Amino acid sequence: MTSFEIRSRATHELDYDSPYPEVRAAVANTDDPSIPAMTLRTWVLGLAWAIITSGLNQFMFYRYPSVTISSFVPQLLSFPMGKLWARYMPRKRVFGVSLNPGPFSMKEHVLITIMASVGAQSAYATDIIAVQRVYYHQIYSFSYQWFLVVSTQLIGFSAGGIVRRFLVSPPSMIWPSSLVTCALFNTLHSQQYAGAGQLGGLSRERFFLYAFLSAFVWCFFPGYIFQALSYFSWVTWIWPDDAAIAQLFGYVHGMGMSIITFDWAQIARYIGSPLATPWWAAANVLMGFVIFYFHERAGFTLHAVYDNTARQYNVTRVLTDNVVFDEEAYDAYSPLFMSTCFAVSYGLSFATITATLTHTFLYFRKQIMMQARRSLGEQPDIHARLMSLYPQVPDWWYLVLFSAMFALGVVSFEVWPTHLPVWAFVVALLIAFTYVIPCGMIQAITNQQVGLNVITELIVGYALPGRPIAMMMFKTWGYITMTQALTFAADFKLGHYMKIPPRKMFWCQIVAAMVAATTQLGVQSWMFSNIPDMCSKDQKDGFTCPYTEVFGTASIIWGVVGPALQFSSGHPLLYFFIVGAIAPAIPWLLMKRWPHSFLRYVNSPVFFNGTYLIPPATALDFVPWALVSYIFQNIIRRHNFPWWAKYNYVLSAALDSGLAVSVLVIFFTLQYPMNGTIGMGLQQWWGNTVFKNNDDGRGVPVRQLATGQIFG
Repeated sequence: MTSFEIRSRATHELDYDSPYPEVRAAVANTDDPSIPAMTLRTWVLGLAWAIITSGLNQFMFYRYPSVTISSFVPQLLSFPMGKLWARYMPRKRVFGVSLNPGPFSMKEHVLITIMASVGAQSAYATDIIAVQRVYYHQIYSFSYQWFLVVSTQLIGFSAGGIVRRFLVSPPSMIWPSSLVTCALFNTLHSQQYAGAGQLGGLSRERFFLYAFLSAFVWCFFPGYIFQALSYFSWVTWIWPDDAAIAQLFGYVHGMGMSIITFDWAQIARYIGSPLATPWWAAANVLMGFVIFYFHERAGFTLHAVYDNTARQYNVTRVLTDNVVFDEEAYDAYSPLFMSTCFAVSYGLSFATITATLTHTFLYFRKQIMMQARRSLGEQPDIHARLMSLYPQVPDWWYLVLFSAMFALGVVSFEVWPTHLPVWAFVVALLIAFTYVIPCGMIQAITNQQVGLNVITELIVGYALPGRPIAMMMFKTWGYITMTQALTFAADFKLGHYMKIPPRKMFWCQIVAAMVAATTQLGVQSWMFSNIPDMCSKDQKDGFTCPYTEVFGTASIIWGVVGPALQFSSGHPLLYFFIVGAIAPAIPWLLMKRWPHSFLRYVNSPVFFNGTYLIPPATALDFVPWALVSYIFQNIIRRHNFPWWAKYNYVLSAALDSGLAVSVLVIFFTLQYPMNGTIGMGLQQWWGNTVFKNNDDGRGVPVRQLATGQIFG
């Protein structure tokens, strides 16, 4: 066979499959439109899981240490439930609806999982309500809470009509995280397809079972029996009473430079599974981490801000009775202080925002123009052509959704005193919609999401100074609207891969999101009414609300004091905007001279954004993560591609789901019952205390102020 014939054959094969090996390895290139998708079984199991996952996650959201029910838990557990329903439910019809439509289909399974996960994580706006209670002593009615949370959760979904053409249908928008989910679906349902490869040996089903059980069992060691395997800060064990060593090498309060862990929960907890992230994207994150992280010279203050006596800032001393900033009281009290690390993380966020726009213009402007003119059926990809057979969601559905959520939002801040004007609400939405496509393209390719929380805080801090409630609402609509739009797009891409009818996807997402939001508000209201000392540092059951503290701290920095005072004109952090705007142009120009060099893999937004999780992330969360990505996404993929194609995404799903189930079992059987007294002797042995009984565990600072001394 000649080289021309080989190329012709390869081109012909790709006409009937994805041009990307990652997609071919995880997604089938066939479809059967007759397979049932939205059935009574789908709605019952999907809504049940939407209530369970959102309710439990909201309950655990305020606890430290916490446990999160990831999408893998309902994905795994709904599979046997669907099988049992198909086997034992009578095949009868009630009011024309079939109680048992037959065998449990993969399309039903996909919709159930999407309904369970679309609103599973704590709604961002619930933190506004919590901060109002804890920091500003405001308790408004449930109507206010419902209007606010539902509006912020669903208004982003209305962007689906815009982003579908740019972020879902193009083959290059692969959404790596969705590939892991697809691989698990295909494994559970024993789906066979050409892209999985022809490698012999263990089947994907048996491989998943072995890896899942191994991950489940192993998690008991770093998660309960021998926790030092997770917090393997070996340097601090050698010098336990050295505060400087603890600051550099510790995992609890330090910079994590011991960089060894044997816990998958530590490796994947902040940046996601390294098996799903392309190596070149992981390398960008690692490079940004190395350059910026090792310029830090200050301690890792994770959540709080301080006054000039090094005590936590008392925000009530600088507020009027109407929760508005009092500058005279501020001058009499103290300036606001934060750690260098906290400040640099804000600077990196500034750079990410401008780098995203420049990068998108330089690298994606032609693709955006092309997609604006191209219909779904014209996409050069088998999956898009198969999906073009289904009726698409009409644009007017999105318009109606946007109008309804816009109205709910206006009611929430106009009827109740929040100090947010309508024009600011509109500006927040414009920011979110402007960034949906640029940020979505970066996430779809690199598996890294760019956040708008800091830039929205900066804008509202200047526009509406001294109004913390308005600042939190502006930030939420500006940030979460884009995030929810990308959640919607990611789920639609999953449905795109699994051939789910788009209109059925739409309704399942909308209904499940509303049910989840209502459930979370009910759980939150119950907790604040029934749990004593909720959100206090010494709450006996651990409900100390660490994320609420972060949210409240941001409201003080940006909403109470504001950037005009905190970051005055000419402040060095503001130069990050310029750095971010220029940075993408440098590799782009150099590529003109060296088009095939490593420069084509440099991604400035990912470079800057990768370290925005510091704090609370440390070296422990970056170095092992990058190492695993290098091994699987570079070495194994290049040297043993058949194994990678068959097992990589299955292994990622097995590790994530095994961890998720194991964490739940450990927490609800060993840690939560009897106030955590089960296995007290085991909890006190060296392997569970060595990382706590030293300067790192105790949080001893390198320098301490003398009594009565102030700084700044």
